[in-house]
Amino acid sequence: MSLLTRILARGTLVLANSAGSLQRLQMRLLAGEIQDDMEHFEAYGFTSHPLPGAEGIAGFIGGDRSHGVMLVLGDRRYRLQSLAPGEVALYTDEGDKVHLKRGRVIDIETATLNIRASTAVNIETPVINQSGRIVSQGDQVAAGISQVQHVHGGVQGGNGQTGVPT
Repeated sequence: MSLLTRILARGTLVLANSAGSLQRLQMRLLAGEIQDDMEHFEAYGFTSHPLPGAEGIAGFIGGDRSHGVMLVLGDRRYRLQSLAPGEVALYTDEGDKVHLKRGRVIDIETATLNIRASTAVNIETPVINQSGRIVSQGDQVAAGISQVQHVHGGVQGGNGQTGVPT
């Protein structure tokens, strides 16, 4: 085995264990070699649980094949294609994606989007475009007028119209 193949190897993921502080992988490397308990180093602020069949590059410090580390994992089966230069995306095998596009546009695609904020969600924009239903468990306040608590002035009996909310 050459020095380069002792230091670096391409492989395919067999199993992943993401329960610990560093993910542990079982990889199938050159000529069917199986490496168990390989540490997978991930970039700060990003983590994933790769699926069996993902491909990666393993490094063996000093050529010692008893302790390998996964330097990078990718999965060409689900990778988003044809991004413009400078674009960035996160994606899953189920088709979810967050795509940071050129022109400062961010597209999010998923079945259900949950946002949890302990204090507030603030949206500051001149226009909000919405289609579909809006479901709320609480009151909505527009221009200082509560949808639930507002009263109308100028109430008339019969088929007459009320005044605007006060």
